[in-house]
Amino acid sequence: MKDGITVSTREKGSSISRVMEIIEAVAKAERPLSPADLSFQLDIPKPSMHRLLNQLETDGYLLTSMRGLILPGNRMHGVALGILHNSRFKAVRQAILTQLTQNTGETCGIAIPNGTEMIYYDRVQTDWPLQINLQVGSHTPSWCTASGKLYLSSLPKKRRLKIINLLPMVQYTRNTITDPQTLEIELQRTQKTEVGTDNEEFCDGMVACAVPVLDSSGKPLACLFTHAPVIRKSLDELLGYLPILRQAASELGRLIDDPDDDQP
Repeated sequence: MKDGITVSTREKGSSISRVMEIIEAVAKAERPLSPADLSFQLDIPKPSMHRLLNQLETDGYLLTSMRGLILPGNRMHGVALGILHNSRFKAVRQAILTQLTQNTGETCGIAIPNGTEMIYYDRVQTDWPLQINLQVGSHTPSWCTASGKLYLSSLPKKRRLKIINLLPMVQYTRNTITDPQTLEIELQRTQKTEVGTDNEEFCDGMVACAVPVLDSSGKPLACLFTHAPVIRKSLDELLGYLPILRQAASELGRLIDDPDDDQP
């Protein structure tokens, strides 16, 4: 024992620090990392790294792909969503969405990717009697929604092509794109404009557009969307709100990046 701290306590503290460093590195990585990558990047001996990775995978925080690369697991996704949905963020986030909904006159919300789907994470509903009712927590397909196409367009081309060639691409409406090559052309356009669109592709009579919510490094965190029935607004009219959508997305990105901004 030294200064009241036992060796086992120091080792425990070191292990906890290493676990948090691994989780942070995997969360921030632009591409899946191998155990060797993590070992080198974090200066953790390979035997210790494999032991910690095995434990994190057993606990559901990490996954190992068929190529042996390390990916975030379900519990890690759950922690991230829990932080985002924490009440410290909710009041300011809702205020941003409420103001945007008032300015556009249409429902606005946030969607996040979940595999090949998008999840409606938060939204503020318009007061119009005629509404398109997609509840928070709804899962929507990526290939025919504004947020989904925006997310797919942000992926590296090789990974994106692999995904879209495996998508079921169900035809929901007469405008749904069901051909992978046609979708890839659309995603290339979306990548250039950084605007996702849905021209009655998911629901007949509904149009939508979405812009990315980015962190300070420019990494996409989520998608900010607005949608409307076509009898009230056309897609071109929705696109006219892009300046205020981008401004709101910037405010949301700063909120997530710097959570202390909402403290009194």
